[in-house]
Amino acid sequence: MSASKLFTPREIVSELDRYVIGQRDAKRAVAVALRNRWRRQQVSEELRDEIAPKNIIMIGATGVGKTEIARRLAKLAQAPFIKVEASKFTEVGYVGRDVESIIRDLTELAIQLVSEEEQRGVRTKAEEHAEERLLDALLPRAANGPVDVTNPMSVRGDVPAGSNAESNETREKLRKLLRLGELEDREVELELSDESGGPSLSIMTPQGVEEMGVQFKDLLSGMMPKQTRRRRMKIAEAREVLIDEEAIALVDSDKVKELAIRRTEDTGIVFIDEIDKVAVGSGGRQGPDVSREGVQRDLLPIVEGSTVQTKHGPVVTDHILFVAAGAFHLAKPSDLIPELQGRFPIRVELASLGREDLVQILTEPTNSLVRQYTALLATEEIELIFESSGVEAIADVAATVNERAADIGARRLHTVMERLLEALSFDAPDLSKQTVVVDEALVRDRLGDLVDDQDLSQFIL
Repeated sequence: MSASKLFTPREIVSELDRYVIGQRDAKRAVAVALRNRWRRQQVSEELRDEIAPKNIIMIGATGVGKTEIARRLAKLAQAPFIKVEASKFTEVGYVGRDVESIIRDLTELAIQLVSEEEQRGVRTKAEEHAEERLLDALLPRAANGPVDVTNPMSVRGDVPAGSNAESNETREKLRKLLRLGELEDREVELELSDESGGPSLSIMTPQGVEEMGVQFKDLLSGMMPKQTRRRRMKIAEAREVLIDEEAIALVDSDKVKELAIRRTEDTGIVFIDEIDKVAVGSGGRQGPDVSREGVQRDLLPIVEGSTVQTKHGPVVTDHILFVAAGAFHLAKPSDLIPELQGRFPIRVELASLGREDLVQILTEPTNSLVRQYTALLATEEIELIFESSGVEAIADVAATVNERAADIGARRLHTVMERLLEALSFDAPDLSKQTVVVDEALVRDRLGDLVDDQDLSQFIL
């Protein structure tokens, strides 16, 4: 929770502003929710368990920033984060994914997150071990002739058998050459662990008991000997491979599991998209949608707080933050079962994007489309210059098509930009060292007729 301690709600909103345009209410809601995670950790243990997370429902059309807000929030919190689509899950008894797999997947992500952090903590020691293994590879116990360690290019990867003093002296000279970077292009042969080695194993289990198959696979893999393989590579590449391998070996896997489960329980964030697809609208439960209410009832204990068994141990979901989102075109939040509604006390509505918003999205975010396309074509020595009139024309085209066809928000900009620059991207390798100015005239020339033809724009734009 260190990140959420460093960021105040105002700072969180400011950080989200770098990637998401507008939607201030949604940003404020998630900023407070994130800060409350840290606040909960500061209260007495007796009261801490009683403070439940304030889960959020985001209501808004596709492409207005719901997913991006949740994803950036997780990065700020340095928390395990998973995005799932409610429509991919089905009621127990039907073919489909079990909702408990959400928590299992979240735990796996936490394991990976914590493992990477622990590996960074032991990197210095891993570098030392990797250096020793490189020296062992350079100094095998063989007698193939002397090595002139004063000449890096003469290092052959072998030295003669001799006294310990001579061997140690040669080893130290090679160590010095390694640290000076004078042996980077030399090849060595290493024996590395082979994670993909051995026969593959696929186990089918009934829906709802996927964990049984995972545990059975782990049991069998533990009974099989570790696979290794020999590889020849340059020292520059070998060093990084060995450091990674040694870092993994130095990390305490039991500690990683314990920390990961604790982080999942205290800071985990689950983003449930398309929650409106499992709401029972005015049409009632009929036909293929008969299990929609069943999915809600299966989700309820996870959101409300329960214990999910994973291969790493039980995970309690009481304090995991759930952020749900949906367009709610055909249904409304009140169509969710009352028990599930009660577990999402905070509701924020995200506004549709107009022309002014699209102009800002094109230029202001750190990862804006204008910056992306400019950088991509710069690799082909094409200087792409977007004038303000061109940016406004692109936004105008996207907004017009959103109004006439389905409103897909900022995602329409991707379609319009790709259509606008398709010919240039194709011909770029043959047009090196050129400058292309994207102004209103160019946009109207490339897209004007297409926008005017409403029938065609529905299929192409």
